[in-house]
Amino acid sequence: MVSLTFKDTTAMTLLSKRTGKKFKRINYFSLCFCLSLFLASASISYAQLSISGKVMDAETNMPMPGAHVILVNTYFATATNAAGDFHIKNLKPGTYIVKATYLGYKKEVREIDLKADTVIGFSLQQSPVMGDEVIIIATRASDKSPMTYTKVNKKEIQQINLGQDLPYLIQSSPSVVTTSDAGTGIGYTGIRIRGTDLTRINVTINGIPLNDAESQGVWWVDLPDISSSVDDIQIQRGVGTSTNGAAAFGASLNIRTQNLRPDPYAELDGSFGSFNTWKTTVSAGTGLINEKWAMDARFSRIHSDGYIDRAFADLLSFYASGGYFGRKTMIKATVFSGIERTYQAWDGVPSDVIDTNRTYNGLGKYTDFYGNTQFYDNQTDNYKQTHYQLYWLQEINLKWNFNMALHYTKGKGYYEEYKEDQAFTDYGWIDPVVGDSLITETDLVRQRWLDNDFYGVTFAFNHDNRKRLRLNIGGSFNYYEGDHFGEIIWAEIAVTLYKDFRWYENTGFKKDFNLYGKVQYQLSDKLNLYGDLQFRRIDYRIDGRDNDLRDITQAHLYHFFNPKLGLYYEFDQRNKAYASFAVGNREPNRSALIDASPFRPYPIHETLYDLEAGYQLLSTKMTFEATFYYMLYKNQLVMTGRINDVGDAVMENVPHSYRSGIELSLGINILRNLNWSVNATFSRNKVRDFISYTDNWDLWPFQIKDTLASTDISFSPALLFSSVLDYAPIKNLHLVLYSKYVGKQYIDNTSSNERKLDPYFVNDLLVSYSIYPGFMKEMVFSLKINNIFNTQYESNAWIYRYYYDNAYHHMDGYFPQAGINFLAGIAFRF
Repeated sequence: MVSLTFKDTTAMTLLSKRTGKKFKRINYFSLCFCLSLFLASASISYAQLSISGKVMDAETNMPMPGAHVILVNTYFATATNAAGDFHIKNLKPGTYIVKATYLGYKKEVREIDLKADTVIGFSLQQSPVMGDEVIIIATRASDKSPMTYTKVNKKEIQQINLGQDLPYLIQSSPSVVTTSDAGTGIGYTGIRIRGTDLTRINVTINGIPLNDAESQGVWWVDLPDISSSVDDIQIQRGVGTSTNGAAAFGASLNIRTQNLRPDPYAELDGSFGSFNTWKTTVSAGTGLINEKWAMDARFSRIHSDGYIDRAFADLLSFYASGGYFGRKTMIKATVFSGIERTYQAWDGVPSDVIDTNRTYNGLGKYTDFYGNTQFYDNQTDNYKQTHYQLYWLQEINLKWNFNMALHYTKGKGYYEEYKEDQAFTDYGWIDPVVGDSLITETDLVRQRWLDNDFYGVTFAFNHDNRKRLRLNIGGSFNYYEGDHFGEIIWAEIAVTLYKDFRWYENTGFKKDFNLYGKVQYQLSDKLNLYGDLQFRRIDYRIDGRDNDLRDITQAHLYHFFNPKLGLYYEFDQRNKAYASFAVGNREPNRSALIDASPFRPYPIHETLYDLEAGYQLLSTKMTFEATFYYMLYKNQLVMTGRINDVGDAVMENVPHSYRSGIELSLGINILRNLNWSVNATFSRNKVRDFISYTDNWDLWPFQIKDTLASTDISFSPALLFSSVLDYAPIKNLHLVLYSKYVGKQYIDNTSSNERKLDPYFVNDLLVSYSIYPGFMKEMVFSLKINNIFNTQYESNAWIYRYYYDNAYHHMDGYFPQAGINFLAGIAFRF
């Protein structure tokens, strides 16, 4: 696929059939893609020279197959063949910087003034110390893995890291949608990839699971400013490769924290902005001491009042690592921790209020003794989470290495809330008698606690014979114990509160074991075969009573087999394609199990069959990628409106649902100082034969049943578009325009236009300028103006529907995002 033909009429017809509307924006997006590819093709046609050569091992003088050869400051990269040879063709005359790299070796860089066909050789020397890359090599997709992924490097993250949470720093990646409770990207934030939320996205840090074992979610607010300690992130879309932790039911985020920095450094970053937002980060490292030892540390503090009323966030965090770095052995310890205190903004803004007050927050609202409306000051969420990780990396020989990690995560915290008109019996109390009156209700303040421990071990054996075979054998064993309980700390009507009185308490125990094997075999210089088999065993038990006093004691055992197969084919160094098929299985999370109706079977596990096919075109001026995916779900758990015996909403298995789409990505060097990266996703996301239920309060607990046939999966826009336009008018000055279009999203699975989020198009502008004074390495000034056109939009919502007095009613909450606002920062690098 050397060129792409994407006719406007075809796009219009396709989108018209799917949405019933014609989007003029599609014409614009299609035209942009076609024009960009035309320009790139035109630039290729004038190229005529080549650079070729061989990459050798300096110690053994043997060729190095699979070494990376990169043209710096271009989009082009290739790998050496089985004989260690590379050949880069169709180059214009000019100056090129060529870099050769190989895992465990020092990089080598050459500058070439290309006037005729040139042959060069690289002789790579082994690094005197082991690199941190080995920690995550087994859980990541490699350059020839037939998987769909995007890599976000430290430079891209650092450029826009002015205080917002990590999801907002990667939101320009394909198929990504973000949301923020406070409307600013600070505090409680969420991310969806291909419509999949964080409870179904596998997240690891240095190969260690981050998802909560019970809820399967990730809360970035518990890891404030973790982005300042991240070296790179690999975002795998679809099932991806086998990894540790929760199943990937739409995507994986594989995060690697700070790599070894051999030279001493110190950095001070500060930023401030709208809504009384400010961030301070101090970090430093020793570099290699005696060529064997190194330590790094970071401390961060972030505050924001939030766009939504009272939705403040006070966040503290630290990161520290240190260890021994030998040529064949590395032992490294890492500790990072976060403390968060945020005012709750979980309910959103009701639809009947949002037009007149977009910042309204009803949480904490109560009426005092005199009938005045008040807001409880401490309607807050409070949590501390600390991660301890210890790694051992060992080179066995030139072909084999081994890594193992021990980890422990301690989390403890609560959220406090003021509750009006609470029945005594709901808390296991007897109605008190005051004077001659029997009192049945009271206002009170309660805390709901989670105290949990998560620990385990991960390991991997990695083999690379430097010819045709790569092999990874790994796995993990993890154990989780979570204590859930609730305490009353104040009641308006006096009752006897015993010390440590808990109106409910339950404990979750979970053992998670997995073992996987991955193999890549280079069948020829062009064809690479991939196989990946994983076995996973989950033993989950819950004991005790929930907050509604129901006994939720239960036990579940799951055994999953997750195979993955694929092909990767290189037509030549510029044209590559792949195809893969993968199976993923996922157990129900805690809420799906404890909320289940006792009168119906427990929800069962879900299965995903994922077919991916992709194509990549590379040149010095342009890179283009197209990915087709079809994700077929069996027994996916979704909200249908069904309730349990006490009226709580439950998740139900739907037999058949799917996601299908095409993802297009383009990077192009339009001018020497003007680069454009753009991606778009066109998708269909459907539940087949969907049945919806609506509460009928007149005939409680009966519900109204509606058979709706095929409907759209909630929060899954049919169209996504992201653009990053980077212009450098003068040296060291960058003007970057970030643009994001998110199509219509349905709030529930009924495909009703009465329950949807409108499409939105948001643009952010970043201005950064670097100077290099003699007394420090670098000084960077940054200004980021978010939502420069002051677009009013909502990024998330919820709804509850019911009938009462023979009339339809609903309750809902929408999450408005801030209008135009700014963040300004200054960074000192020593």
